[in-house]
Amino acid sequence: MSSVTLPLWLVVLAGLLALVGLLDRLLVPSVRWLIRSRANKVLDEVASKLKIEIRPFQQTRRQVLIDRLLYDEKVQQAAAAYARAQNMPREVVMAQLTGYAREIVPAFNAYFYFRVGYWIGRKIAQTLYRVRVGYTDSEGLARVSPDATVVFVMNHRSNMDYILAAYLVADQAALSYAVGEWARIWPLQQLIRSMGAYFVRRNSRDDLYRRVLERYIGMATDAGVTQALYPEGSLSRDGSLRAPKLGALDYMVRGFNPEGERDLVFIPLGINYDRTLEDRSLLLGLDQSAKRPGTLKATWNTLAFAAHQAGLRLRSDWHRFGYACVNFGTPLSMREHLKSQGFDFRKLDKDQRQARVAELGAQLMQRVGKLIPVLPVPLVALVFVRNAGKALSELELKSEVESLIERLEAAGAHIYIPRRDRDYAITTGLRMMLLRHLVVERDGLYTADPAESALLAYYANSIAHLLPR
Repeated sequence: MSSVTLPLWLVVLAGLLALVGLLDRLLVPSVRWLIRSRANKVLDEVASKLKIEIRPFQQTRRQVLIDRLLYDEKVQQAAAAYARAQNMPREVVMAQLTGYAREIVPAFNAYFYFRVGYWIGRKIAQTLYRVRVGYTDSEGLARVSPDATVVFVMNHRSNMDYILAAYLVADQAALSYAVGEWARIWPLQQLIRSMGAYFVRRNSRDDLYRRVLERYIGMATDAGVTQALYPEGSLSRDGSLRAPKLGALDYMVRGFNPEGERDLVFIPLGINYDRTLEDRSLLLGLDQSAKRPGTLKATWNTLAFAAHQAGLRLRSDWHRFGYACVNFGTPLSMREHLKSQGFDFRKLDKDQRQARVAELGAQLMQRVGKLIPVLPVPLVALVFVRNAGKALSELELKSEVESLIERLEAAGAHIYIPRRDRDYAITTGLRMMLLRHLVVERDGLYTADPAESALLAYYANSIAHLLPR
């Protein structure tokens, strides 16, 4: 009998392939079953507690949603038109569409959302900040129908917004929100997708991609999925509110049927922080001549920042980053809005619809702007910005802040006063600015550091719009 000799590399390769096949057949299905069974158990637990239930759309298998999106009538029409315009085979266009759909469609898992994600979000938020809910229109929120599609509309101060908003509304609903390219890294991408988020390419000019994104947002809205919307699109670089970008808002309302069974309700939400994690990085974006750091440099800066904070903690010199506060405003029902305005988005031509969407976006941003909480650091920062170059005693500073508080209250601003003690609030804000060396103290007088004027203005701008012009 003759023997056959195989090279070692071939034996190793065959063994690896056999192991992969074994894992695919035995281990992977078992893990999927375990995760799915835990998710179903969590769904049963939270179903009675949530005001807005998890929609069937969110429980549908991801591949089914991808197929439904790919073969949507409007997506197919766009694919046919694109193939003709580019003189491309339809199969090539469909492969491109499949890539877009897989990139966008989330894979919501209740276990990861309410057990893993909520735990991580709560720990991060409470470790970094003193988290507070300020003003809430409880009566207005109570009137929102559980069957309505609810969209939380908020300003975009920090990437912490995602964590903070999901954490604070976890007892009401499971949020779905759009995330940019920054989150498409392993393994963060998988976790975010399992939390119900969908990825978007900011400022994409690809008409085919935009049609797929439009139809996904439309399908989710029609299905009643609770969503978070950031009309500014990206983070504010100078601290001021940015003009709204209307793409996602347009996708949500263009197919809304005011006579349908499900209302579309926008709930304005204002967020503010005593310190945002990205403040200095955001200010770099204001200088057009400055060279922006590459990915490696940005990663190194993040790691250096984390190491510095860890060192402070080891030396017992670390302090939380002040207060993070959220205000919930009066819901805006699209059914009532369209009835009062006397129009239907579905019956408008493109120019008319865009004009109406712009009006709606401006109205929502105005409501959000009025809700932004006034916190200790922005309050004190605004006083120093308005007294640039002037040295203030502690008594003068407190007098200036007290006067500013009275003006803000008269304008209807929502001011969060920790412990309901104005003196404590001023002291807290000043202490944080001294710790960060934004303000210097000499001989009992406080002066803003001229080198930090841009950072002081960043925090002052978050509330400056609340004062009468």
